[in-house]
Order: sequence, then C-alpha cells, then structure tokens
Amino acid sequence: MAVFTSDHRHEQVVFCADPTTGLRAIIAIYSTALGPALGGTRFYPYASEDEALADVLDLSRAMAYKNAMAGLDLGGGKAVIWGDPEHDKTEALLRAYGRFVQSLNGRYYTACDVGTYPADMDIVARECRFVTGRSTAYGGAGDSSVLTAFGVFQGMRAAAEHRWGTPSLAGKRVGIAGVGKVGRRLTEHLVADGAHVVITDVNPEAVEAVRSAHPQVDVVPDTMALITSDIDVYAPCALGGALSDETVPVLRASVVVGGANNQLAHPGIEKTLVDRGILYAPDYVVNAGGVIQVADEIHGFNMERARARAEKIFDTTRQVLRLAAEEGVPPSVAADRIAERRMAEVGRLATIRL
Repeated sequence: MAVFTSDHRHEQVVFCADPTTGLRAIIAIYSTALGPALGGTRFYPYASEDEALADVLDLSRAMAYKNAMAGLDLGGGKAVIWGDPEHDKTEALLRAYGRFVQSLNGRYYTACDVGTYPADMDIVARECRFVTGRSTAYGGAGDSSVLTAFGVFQGMRAAAEHRWGTPSLAGKRVGIAGVGKVGRRLTEHLVADGAHVVITDVNPEAVEAVRSAHPQVDVVPDTMALITSDIDVYAPCALGGALSDETVPVLRASVVVGGANNQLAHPGIEKTLVDRGILYAPDYVVNAGGVIQVADEIHGFNMERARARAEKIFDTTRQVLRLAAEEGVPPSVAADRIAERRMAEVGRLATIRL
C-alpha cells in the first residue's frame, strides 16, 4: 500500500478507478495558492501503484514551481493513467477519465504529457470543461513544442549573457542531446542566431530530419560523445536525469540549458555543477514555454500573447542567475526560493481554491 511521507504537502490526491473501461488513474494537486492547478496527464505502464503515485507526486510539485516561475496565475497538479497507451487507451477510458477531472470542479486543469496527445484531450473534453492542450481544430494551441523550444532559447540567451556578457549564442558551439520536436526547433533558433550546433539522438530519422534542414549541423554518435566533445553549451532535450554522477565530471560545456524535465539526477548534483564552474539554468524555468502555451487556452488561445509571455523567460532566467550569484547558492536553489516566495505571498490571499 502506498503511503505519504512528511516530504509531501499536497492539497489533494485522488485515486480514480473505472472497472468497465479499465481506467486506473491518480490526480495529484500540489498547490492552488496561485490558482487552479494545471499539469498534464501522463499515460504510462508503471510497474506498480507505488511507482505511479511517486511519479505523480513529484511531477505535480514540479508543476507548481514551474507555473509559479512562469508568472502564471495557476497552481501545480499532474495526473497519471496507469497502463500501456499503445494497448489500453480507448475513447471510453479517456471519457471516464474526463468525468473524474470534471468532478474536481475546476481545481485541476489537465493537458498532454507523455503518452497523451491533443487528439486525446479532445476526447477528454467531451466529458470535461477543464482541458487544455487541445488540437487547433477545437481552438487549442496544438503542438506545445513551439514555445517550449522558444523559451529554452530565451533561457540560453540569458545564460550566455551571464557567462560571456552578451545575450547571443553566435560563435558558440552548442550540443543538443535529443532532437525530437523541442530539440529540432531549438536547433532552428540557434542556427539563426549564428551558433555552431552539434546533435545526437537515438532515432536516426530525427537526426536526418535536422540535417536535411540544416546541413551545417554536426552529428556525434551518442550523448557521451557529445558531452565530452569541445562544446560551450550542453542542451539536454531528451530524458530526465541527464546531469548525473557519470556525466557531470566529464562534461566539457561551461553552460547547461535544455528542454528536458528533471535534469538533475539526484540532490547534490547542483553543487557538483557549481564546484566544476558549470552554469546551470534550471530546467523548469527555461522549459516553461510549453505550459505557457497551453495555459493561454484557458483565456481563448492567442499565439502572440503566449509568445510574448514565453519571451519573458529571458528575464526570469536572468533574475535566477543573478540571485544565485548574489546569495552564493546554485541556480536551482535560487529558482526554488523565488517560486516559493511567490506561492507564499499570493497564497496568503486564498490558500484553498473552491
């Protein structure tokens, strides 16, 4: 049986089951201090209920911090559906899930995540009003990688200014691990800015797509070859845990800014980065463009408005790096402090949203 520890201070955790459709889901609301909780729905074949619970608790907390740092009037939440999306996902199951989200009466807005897509959110929305990340055919934002990559680029510009005195990557060698949707779009921004880009990906088709569009981009066989090569900036844009006890000691880049979530493999890695003189822009600060994009749907999606908000990731990253330098703490600690301060100050107005 899953149990809570003192580390978890969630407002609400809802276990959802519908035997008819096979739905098994957990919705976790970490905080509504800033507004209704927003976070995607992850559809994943967890090994156990304990594993699913641990993931949704961690992810919902991370969303609270991300939304706070993005300046959104939204709290943090997340949902996981326990199952294999390739075999278990059905219209009936998604609609059953939508009814559970609806039962929370707006305390939680859902969106896409691993294993779910805008078309899935369109189905969920047939039973629920509190859905974002919908397809453009239904007035949604569509592919959230557009502003995710744009925001990462803004964070990278801020980090370049902090490290080298100019908010540009021109002439810098940037290594991107993972050139799926976000990595591919990030490459476009960097090439346009005059950077020299090096890429790697486990998917040869993804690499070929980038090379077809940008023949000047260099390719290395794997992530270890990338991080041990002569690069100025490392951009993890694939799986989490990219900054680990194995990678950080051999990393040659002096700046890390990427789109992947949960880049720090464990607590303490942030100090190792500082000790090695590596400037790390916290992932949840720089990759917030995606959540900014889907959050804008709540007000009736407008790309210009969402892009203008995502552009502010430059200023937010600059603020985090400046505070870290002033207080002598890792940037991840500085970002947490800023997010916690905003949640606490605004949360005094209404600690619980009805």
